[in-house]
Amino acid sequence: MPKQPLRAYLKAESWALEPSPSTFAPASRWSNKDMDPVEPKDRTWSTYNYIAYWISDATNAAVWELASSMLATGLSWRQALPAIAVGHIVIAIVMVLNGTIGARLHVAFPVLNRSSFGFWFSYFSVVSRVVLSMFWFGIQTYTGSEAVYQASLLRMCSQRHQLKTGPADAESDMAKYQTPTQSPPRECKHHNSWHHVLLLRIRWLFLVKAIIVPPTWLAMLIWAAVKVPPSEGLFGQHATITGSDFSWAWLSALNSAFGIYSTLTVNIPDFTRYAKNERDQYVQLAIIPVAFTLCSFVGIMVTSAGTQLYGQVLWDPLQLIDQWDNRAAAFFASFSWALTTLGTNISANSLSAANDMTVLFPRYINIRRGQVLCAVLAGWALCPWEILASAQGFLTFMSGYTVFLGPFAGIMVTDYWLIHRGRVDVPAMYDPHGRYRYSYGFNWRAVLAILCSVPPTFPGLISAINPAIAVGRVAHLFDIAWIFGFTTASVVYYVASTLWPARETFLDAAITPDNAAAASEPASRASEDALEKASFEKDGVRADVVDA
Repeated sequence: MPKQPLRAYLKAESWALEPSPSTFAPASRWSNKDMDPVEPKDRTWSTYNYIAYWISDATNAAVWELASSMLATGLSWRQALPAIAVGHIVIAIVMVLNGTIGARLHVAFPVLNRSSFGFWFSYFSVVSRVVLSMFWFGIQTYTGSEAVYQASLLRMCSQRHQLKTGPADAESDMAKYQTPTQSPPRECKHHNSWHHVLLLRIRWLFLVKAIIVPPTWLAMLIWAAVKVPPSEGLFGQHATITGSDFSWAWLSALNSAFGIYSTLTVNIPDFTRYAKNERDQYVQLAIIPVAFTLCSFVGIMVTSAGTQLYGQVLWDPLQLIDQWDNRAAAFFASFSWALTTLGTNISANSLSAANDMTVLFPRYINIRRGQVLCAVLAGWALCPWEILASAQGFLTFMSGYTVFLGPFAGIMVTDYWLIHRGRVDVPAMYDPHGRYRYSYGFNWRAVLAILCSVPPTFPGLISAINPAIAVGRVAHLFDIAWIFGFTTASVVYYVASTLWPARETFLDAAITPDNAAAASEPASRASEDALEKASFEKDGVRADVVDA
């Protein structure tokens, strides 16, 4: 096979993707194989796959940090754990509602979103999701880099340096390294975006993760219970805030619980479209609240023990491990955290960003290329250490994450289940001039719902980022951003769509990829029969002429 010259790769045509022959899109610029509906032979996800997926995602650093950071804001475990449980129960319900859409239609979120937002306005939600996924990718990558540092020889060298320089110098060095904005070893640790090389072997990565990570969490829980008995540590802890401050802190914690996986309430169809049938993904109603609440309890328990042992709330598990004197324990625990972060970053962040990118540039970007772009942009260009500099900053980011995702999820649920009642047209979702064009590609009802639900939370977001800016009591809307956005957007969208319905989008029955393909088969067969008959008649005439 002759080698292509280097200049050939500089041409856009050399990067163009081959469209699927069975695509519903009118041209290759509107879809590719990763965007098209999943074919029946590729629908392989069962109930056990969804259980494994959520157990895998529950054992990640963000879940631990969410729970433990609540202790740092003044809540006790008695208040933090119910907030986490309630938040994930609500998230599980919305997850299944939107997940059922993907399981029925076998289409990804960026395409499904066109039926409610309009063909062109859907790009607003897609771009928002890309940005949020890349921020999360950067945060997880930075956390993974902390684990790599703890498990590497750098930590040992740092400890030896402290022994050589003496107690005074060691204390000054520790004080320097505990300042997030002056952390030389941590400034270069976000460069572990090499994980995309494992994509082809990802199933084995998750198998190893399932074997190693849960025992590590259990070991840390046992360590905490042995070092600090619960009666002296966790169970003896009480909230340090009272009155209205406590109420709003609890609501803010609840909103943060919504935020940690509110992204997947929107793009869960990216995964449920591979389900064998829609019933397989119903298990999410049980596994999400149970897995995340239990994992959060481990984070709270260990953080509480760390507070008693080290005199500070070490809500970041890697900072807690940094206090250990046992080098072997620190290595194995850090290796486990690196592994879990790696797996979660691929499944929850880079895949989500890549699915969205395929819609932005379907002719040139597929899921694999999108993951590479996400790794380069999010792993190198963003500054996740600024978000993780403090517990309050982390919770602010988590809450800010919900400002857009609550309304997105509310509009999708309301449109499919209440307005169109499941009767949607999948082929039309691929056509820029189809029934989901609405007005110039914008469904003004969705635009109105976004305008009514998102801007009211901006003052609270601004005040949370810069407390010096006083905005009054309206700031509390930000403490309930997800619930406010989801509810407001749902009500506004339902009222507008009921009073001024988009009649061109209403159908008597759903047009799914399966029945659309079935409907096209008889037509194709009739066309083939007609061609064969014409050819036969033509050949017959010729034979008669020859005989004559």
